[in-house]
Order: sequence, then C-alpha cells, then structure tokens
Amino acid sequence: QVQLVESGGGLVQAGGSLRLSCAASGRTFSSYNMGWFRQAPGKERDVVAAISWSDGGTYYADSVKGRFTISRDKAKNTVALQMNSLKLEDTAVYYCAADYRRVKDWVKTQTSAYWGQGTQVTVSS
Repeated sequence: QVQLVESGGGLVQAGGSLRLSCAASGRTFSSYNMGWFRQAPGKERDVVAAISWSDGGTYYADSVKGRFTISRDKAKNTVALQMNSLKLEDTAVYYCAADYRRVKDWVKTQTSAYWGQGTQVTVSS
C-alpha cells in the first residue's frame, strides 16, 4: 500500500509560479514511479509529468514542456512539481500519483495504482 499526501497549490495570476509537493509512504514505495495528473472541470484526468524513481528519467505532456519541472527526493520520499509561466488553461485539480508500470507505458493511460487526494490550482487573469 502506498499513501500520497499533496501540499501546495492555490491561486496565482497568469505568468506566475507555484510548487506542488507530494509526500509518499508505504512499505514497498521504492518499487513505484511517480507522477502528476490534472483534471479540469468537465474534462478527463490527464498526465502532466512523470518521473522514474530509479533513474530519474522524466516525461512531460506537450502542454507543459519548458514550463513545468518534476523532481524527486529519494531520501525524503517526496516528489515535486515546479510550475512556471502558468496559464489560465493550467487551472485544474492536480493529483499526485504512483504506479508500478514503466513511465513510458504508464503515461499512455489515464490510470494509476495510487492517487493523492488532489490539490486545486487556479490561475487567474
């Protein structure tokens, strides 16, 4: 079992920055890769970024490339999402996620083995 607890999020003006953090715990946590998904009102939940826990390899959705950065701290069992140059269309509930699949396979789906509770990110004009 893996538990994920998110922090960060909130209200920010367009062009601003926010940092999301996710603390992970669980007996076999090191076997999972980590990622962030988001869901806007009326839309499906889609992957934003993912990172391989073992080698740090990353994946980014095209819509966030060059603006968002995912990172992990293996000593603290945390994963972060630094979001810069935020746009109105980044407004969504952001979910921390953990899954046992390889990142390149996992990001083709909209599913995950474990989810955090979600945190709201609202970008205003």
